[in-house]
Amino acid sequence: MSFDIDAAFGIHPQALAVRARRAEVLAANIANADTPGYKARDLDFRAALAGASASMHVNATRLATTNPAHLAAASGELPDETLLYRTPSQPSIDGNTVDAQAEYSQFSQNALQYQASLTFLSNRIKNLLTAIRGD
Repeated sequence: MSFDIDAAFGIHPQALAVRARRAEVLAANIANADTPGYKARDLDFRAALAGASASMHVNATRLATTNPAHLAAASGELPDETLLYRTPSQPSIDGNTVDAQAEYSQFSQNALQYQASLTFLSNRIKNLLTAIRGD
């Protein structure tokens, strides 16, 4: 009997990777809140998750490159083109588009959603261990 671990975990491993990347971007925005000319960035979660999910399926098929002209399979990292510039609500005189309060809010929301995915995966692993042990 075959067991597909990717199907058991669903989309949550990819969601964790996207949430971790978004946390890095939001942290960079917060760190550069006082940097003149810094443009706040964010990523479109749905598009990034779709890209991460697609690359997971490409990697799962184990594509072989039989010719040097073939492109290598995606590594699972999110490309920088998923990053978008945030539209400022009140741009500053020095060209910085970071709204610290909005960034803190987005960072907190992202951390909460990251924790929710971790909790889901933890419960899923516990259920799988229970099924394996037969408790």
